[in-house]
Amino acid sequence: MERTGSGEQGQDGDAVQKDGAQEPEGSERPERAVPQASASKRAALTPGQAPGSQAQTPGSQTQTQTRAADGAGAGAGARESGAGAGAGPLASFAYTAADEEKQRGVRRMKLTATGLLLLVALVYVLATWAKNSGVGGWPGYVAAAAEAGMVGALADWFAVTALFRRPLGLPIPHTAIIPTKKDQLGQSLGSFVGENFLSGDVIRDRIHALGVGRRVGVWLAEPAHADRVTAELATALRGALTVLRDSDVQAIVGEAITRRANAVEIGPGLGKMLEKVVTDGGHRKVVDLVCVRAHDWLVEHVDSVMNAVQGGAPGWTPRFVDKRVGERVYKELLRFVTEMRDMPEHPARGSIDTFLTDFAADLQNDADTRARVERLKSEILGRSEVQDVIASAWSSVRTMILSAAEDERSELRLRARASLMSLGAKLASDARLQGKLDGWLEDAAVYVVTTYRAEITSLISETVAGWDADQTSKKIEAHIGRDLQFIRINGTVVGALAGLAIYTVSHALGG
Repeated sequence: MERTGSGEQGQDGDAVQKDGAQEPEGSERPERAVPQASASKRAALTPGQAPGSQAQTPGSQTQTQTRAADGAGAGAGARESGAGAGAGPLASFAYTAADEEKQRGVRRMKLTATGLLLLVALVYVLATWAKNSGVGGWPGYVAAAAEAGMVGALADWFAVTALFRRPLGLPIPHTAIIPTKKDQLGQSLGSFVGENFLSGDVIRDRIHALGVGRRVGVWLAEPAHADRVTAELATALRGALTVLRDSDVQAIVGEAITRRANAVEIGPGLGKMLEKVVTDGGHRKVVDLVCVRAHDWLVEHVDSVMNAVQGGAPGWTPRFVDKRVGERVYKELLRFVTEMRDMPEHPARGSIDTFLTDFAADLQNDADTRARVERLKSEILGRSEVQDVIASAWSSVRTMILSAAEDERSELRLRARASLMSLGAKLASDARLQGKLDGWLEDAAVYVVTTYRAEITSLISETVAGWDADQTSKKIEAHIGRDLQFIRINGTVVGALAGLAIYTVSHALGG
């Protein structure tokens, strides 16, 4: 649960005070204010200060000290600091209500361990009294065991307490380890992770052991999984097309097509294509179609042909002569077209074949013809109508892709689904393909960890450095403090047993 602003400050302050009330006598809560001299080295983040901030104003330091002395004044100080910094502590490491619940469990275990210490002390007092009162035998053994138990309990209490604060508030060296050595611990943790988890051999062995290729293949081979991946790919495709601006894409497509067309000479390619078409006889169907259409047009437009011929005759010729000439021309033209239509071996068809063959050769070898084709190409590409068509092609393609991506039964999605299932089946059964995929993944992962190892480990050290020292200590104690109290309990028991054994051996040897 995240808390920001004055509410978080007040709760943190209360938690600190409650925790101090339950700790062993003489324990000291780490100071929250950072001296001005050490602020340049490490700025301790207060709950109202932005992470990573390295500067504190005198006002904010005064508010920090006031919060340590008076929890009621923390709310106003946090509001003022929050207004200046604009953010709260690292939300991922804030002291939450769940941590407070765990802290209550820690307090209960502290009471248990402390109660055991007091019990052993009471036993020691009673056993010593009995021994001094003249009772022989067992009081000496019990007193020795209780004395050693107290020593073990106190030693372990000191060790556990020294992790989080200074025992009894004394400036003993190498105590309050977590608050004072937090940054060094973060750097050590980052180095440890980099050396032992981010090495190329470890990553490669781990990925190889996982068998990613086979697992992916088996998973993709399932129709339901292939449908899911297809749907996700369609969603991603729709999202990408929605984000792209049509004007930008149209400009890029138009420029790319125009630049590519201008950079490549089309004459030789057209010549080779035309040569192959003529060699295979592919042009003959076109000639057949033209002849049929020309014959039909002549039959339907007799008057148009006659008028055209008569209109071109000299003005001094008689009209009947013009009419007879027009009829003759029309009949000869109709006969020629009819013969071309009906005779595959007509000489005119041969002339067309020869012309196309020569033109195909000129497109490939004649410099003048190739230059003319290039000029024609440039003129066509430069026309605004052609540029508009090229630019509008993206809109048509985009609409087509969006429609296909939204339709579950579209050919695009069906083919994508079938391809995914086919790929999954091959991956599941083909060991060679599995090895290739695993090898690619291993190489990619090794490249990432070896190239960016410093950045990855710095994330750990910098994140730890950005944590507030007090909150870090409290949060860690809330999570592991309960188990640490068992060290105190075990120290009491083991110390008592060790003391009993030592006293027994000494007594047996005549001590």
